[in-house]
Amino acid sequence: MESRQDGRMWEAVGRLEIPGDAFCTGALIAPDLVLTAAHCLFDPVSGARVATDDIQFLAGWRNGRAATYRRIRQAVHLPDYNYSGVTDTNRVRKDLALLELQHPIRNTTIEPFETDARPDKGDRVGVVSYAHNRSEAPSLQDLCTVISRQEGILILSCEVDFGASGSPVFSFGADGKARIVSVVSAKAKDQSNGTPISLATALEGPLQQLRAMVQGGAGLSSGLVRQSAGDRNDTGAKFIKP
Repeated sequence: MESRQDGRMWEAVGRLEIPGDAFCTGALIAPDLVLTAAHCLFDPVSGARVATDDIQFLAGWRNGRAATYRRIRQAVHLPDYNYSGVTDTNRVRKDLALLELQHPIRNTTIEPFETDARPDKGDRVGVVSYAHNRSEAPSLQDLCTVISRQEGILILSCEVDFGASGSPVFSFGADGKARIVSVVSAKAKDQSNGTPISLATALEGPLQQLRAMVQGGAGLSSGLVRQSAGDRNDTGAKFIKP
């Protein structure tokens, strides 16, 4: 059995190449669907949506080569996600996107991950990413802990870095199988002691909505991003702009 640290176990995790210098991490949850963070779909300089045709998913990217390359057919995020809004908990809970590939990945070595209900406080999870210190191969960070769970948000002891945006957060059941339970949205620091933490978006509800949007073709043409007017909750975290 391969080690969880072995990048070959994570072939369904891939780099999302975005125009310019930016890149994110995404994960295959169906042969033609990639889960990532909504803010990965926006140009960090102009704040504009990146053209869908300019995004590429590099499944299993390792040392300059991907197991397979795919262009994106459509990309959707929640209608009330506001990229230009304040980086707060309301933005985090909406920071989820789903990308439909132009062609499904049919490869026996690239098996899409299952998703699962979000873990409880105190549960152990792991993040697999292409953060800049591991940008040429995906790897599992040491397991970390769910510090807190709020409506639509997980606060994790996982220390993430730039490039980890959109990274899948995994839980490991009794069968040892990795299942995606969340997506990394932001890096932050605990306001009480300055310890690095991360904030992740829960999947319940939003993922179902995104699947319906893809099925209805909502991402085939661009639309306006509506201003969100949700309440702000105090997580005890100081946000660090990704």
